[in-house]
Amino acid sequence: MTTITTIEDLRVLAKKRVPRMFYDYADAGSWTESTYRANEEDFGKIKFRQRVAVNLENRSLRTTMIGQEVAMPVALAPTGLTGMQHPDGEILAARAAEKFGVPFTLSTMSICSIEDVAANTSKPFWFQLYVMKDRPFIERLIERARAAKCSALVLTLDLQVLGQRHKDIRNGMTAPPKMTLANIVNLMTKPAWCMGMLGTKRRGFGNIIGHASAVSDMSSLSSWTSQQFDPAMSWDDVAWVKQRWGGKLIIKGIMDVLDAKLAAASGADALIVSNHGGRQLDGAQSSIGALPAIVDAVGGQIEVHMDGGIRSGQDVIRALALGAKGVYIGRPFLYGLGAGGEKGVTKCLEIIRNELDLTMAFCGLRDVNRVDKNILLPGTF
Repeated sequence: MTTITTIEDLRVLAKKRVPRMFYDYADAGSWTESTYRANEEDFGKIKFRQRVAVNLENRSLRTTMIGQEVAMPVALAPTGLTGMQHPDGEILAARAAEKFGVPFTLSTMSICSIEDVAANTSKPFWFQLYVMKDRPFIERLIERARAAKCSALVLTLDLQVLGQRHKDIRNGMTAPPKMTLANIVNLMTKPAWCMGMLGTKRRGFGNIIGHASAVSDMSSLSSWTSQQFDPAMSWDDVAWVKQRWGGKLIIKGIMDVLDAKLAAASGADALIVSNHGGRQLDGAQSSIGALPAIVDAVGGQIEVHMDGGIRSGQDVIRALALGAKGVYIGRPFLYGLGAGGEKGVTKCLEIIRNELDLTMAFCGLRDVNRVDKNILLPGTF
């Protein structure tokens, strides 16, 4: 890990070590992938104002997200099948985040269960929830998150229907994955990954199998999953979840000012400006492009976070400058996980922290809480 200096270095190494179907699952967008690309590219258009001869001693990246102290305003995003990037991936990522002092968010569609992560960490983590048709199952998930002492619930609203992801279709990336000849041949080129998977019992969807009705194993999972995402979901369901949870609530998947106003009115503690990493509506605006208008509309009423396209600490500070109170990284930490397990996730966080700290200094600031639009070159945002 000593020669790894960028998130791109981690991505290249992960691509070598992770089976193609699982690497592509993480590193792909829907349809033409135009929104997936825009999420990254639009950050690069935003330029900084460099300042000099300013006292830069005693710099601090410490702040809060929904009232929780964090070492820097970055959380690990909820990502499905994290445990297929590396054996026991959710546990390893949660440990790295805990040691680093940033939040980890466990996905409903994780490989390791809520209980697995809780048993292998000592501090509360966040849990991401989908609203599914099986409401008793959702009620049980909420109770399990509460029992695990999760400190926030991240409710994802932008997966009522599933975006078409061409790489997943070509790779037979279903639940369970199709063991085609091409996939078997590719697995044979990843012996370390295969040996690691043989050494763990966690190879299914730990939050679902054995917990949802009629889902006792992987063979019964596919038909259940295909029927569960709820196209009829409404803001009444958000209120239903909020009432049953009772704790800190974050709403994920907001890309429109009208929806942002509804999120603020719902009583949630924060919203996440997010297009699901470009994996849902192709042709949608980038997350960083949507952020300023949403901050202007509701930033005084609700904490605004964002995700999508962040590949560096410089991207983090750009989002903060445009009004985000915190950001989430998904693919960067997955690259780290695939490249080197827990150490790889830690390396990812170290890279982002270093880049965030140095960029803040070059812009003439010592405290991340003072970052605003003044560090950006007018006309570039």
